[in-house]
Amino acid sequence: MDKKLKVYIGLLVFILLGIVYIESIKPKEINWFPSYDAKHKIPYGTYVLHKQMPALFADKKIRDVYQSPYLFLKDSTNKGTYFFVDGKLNFGKEEFNELLNFVEKGNDVFIATNGIHIDTLNVKTKQLSTTAFEEKVYQKLVNKNLDTSEYHFDRDFSKAYFSKIDTLKTTVLGELLIKNEKDSVVSRKPNFIKTKFGKGTFYLHTFPQAFTNYNMLLDTNYNYVASVLSYLNVNNNNSSEVQKASSSINDTILWDAYYKTGKSGISSPMHYILSSKHLKWAYYMALIGVLFFVIFKGKRNQRFIPVITPLKNQTLAFTGTIANMYYEKSDHKNIATHKINYFLEYIRITHRLSTLKIDAIFYNKLASRSGNSLEKVEELFKNIDSIKAKNKISQEELIALNKAIEEFKA
Repeated sequence: MDKKLKVYIGLLVFILLGIVYIESIKPKEINWFPSYDAKHKIPYGTYVLHKQMPALFADKKIRDVYQSPYLFLKDSTNKGTYFFVDGKLNFGKEEFNELLNFVEKGNDVFIATNGIHIDTLNVKTKQLSTTAFEEKVYQKLVNKNLDTSEYHFDRDFSKAYFSKIDTLKTTVLGELLIKNEKDSVVSRKPNFIKTKFGKGTFYLHTFPQAFTNYNMLLDTNYNYVASVLSYLNVNNNNSSEVQKASSSINDTILWDAYYKTGKSGISSPMHYILSSKHLKWAYYMALIGVLFFVIFKGKRNQRFIPVITPLKNQTLAFTGTIANMYYEKSDHKNIATHKINYFLEYIRITHRLSTLKIDAIFYNKLASRSGNSLEKVEELFKNIDSIKAKNKISQEELIALNKAIEEFKA
């Protein structure tokens, strides 16, 4: 290895180590992915709310549901308040029918998502837009017996509201407020409602971000979440109006862990490795190490490989030499003897016949197995016997023998 190559390799190693060091001290970027998963501590996960659910519902059980509602509700013994929080929820027709049957029997369903159209309940949503130059968005409840403070959410989000509701069965519980730069209300729309269905109640909310880690830890916004969830906790609230919000008292909160935009799951081993900072860099360093091993090991072991010419097949040349020798000596009888011996060997191998005893039985078997006529077989062996009995034969006799044998094989 020359000096210049060593300098280049050293420079490459220095650069790689520098990159590793910079990456290790660089502040980790905030992951704003809206996962709504209870296991995620990122801003838009629901880890904080899930941990606080036992405190918010002291007399209720919290149960995580990892199945789709269609499968879970097939078991009629599952009862309680089904709690959904996600950015997008798209229930299938059969699946939502199961939810309707579930509520009709006296259970409750809470759904927080960025807009939902439920024709069965006569509910539709739209996105709110205003002409305010610097608008601020606030959430508040309309129940005077609860906390009616206005809570600000300082991140951009989908400003969905209920554009259509069944006023005979639906009650507005909360509103979305839009204020301009002068702090004046420019728009007020319902974003939290309850609607009766059978013996139970649907609670619908268009602001799922309110239940995320970020909002729960933002100023006093957790009070807004506690007030919203108090509608589901009729056992712990003495307000007569709140108790009227539900005709059934369910002792279990069924936390949906199935419909989650970022529900946990390892799609592949490589995805698991690259999702961890330490495993990712260990993987990269291993690749770099293998690269260096290939480079240096290849240079050390590479040697000139001589070209070895394969041996020539001398069989044809040898055969030609022997044939010429017999031909020049005019030893036709010896050639005929070899020819006859090879022919007998051919019969033993090809037709599975013994040549120790050549008689009428042998002729019949050979004729039937070779496809030649009995007369032709007898004539050929009569010629062979004639040649064997002679001390010398002519060139014409040798050629005739060879022709007869080749015709027999054809």
